[in-house]
Amino acid sequence: MGLALTVTAAHAELPSATAAIATQALASGKPTVIDLGARTCIPCKQMAPVLEELAGAYKGKANILFIDVREDNPAASRFGIQMIPTQIFFDAKGKEISRHVGFMDKPDIIKGLQAAGLK
Repeated sequence: MGLALTVTAAHAELPSATAAIATQALASGKPTVIDLGARTCIPCKQMAPVLEELAGAYKGKANILFIDVREDNPAASRFGIQMIPTQIFFDAKGKEISRHVGFMDKPDIIKGLQAAGLK
């Protein structure tokens, strides 16, 4: 009797959001955080499992997006990105309320979403 082995990744990565997805999220009436970075940047890679976990935990309550600015240069201009990673928090009306540059841990992201109106 053989063993069936299933190999899975340690974590899935959020797909890079398109401009249309970002626009839709900002118009959704839910608090939103957009992490702008690159899949090759070390702090960005460290944030990937945190963002993935929060996206699952707050599904339907908040939007958690990732945009790879190396794949989507216009997004870097649209959001005024000078360094990566940058997290931008938006309230339910799509208005920017805060931003942070560098690695951001899970408790601070949750605080940012709460400040943006997450209940």
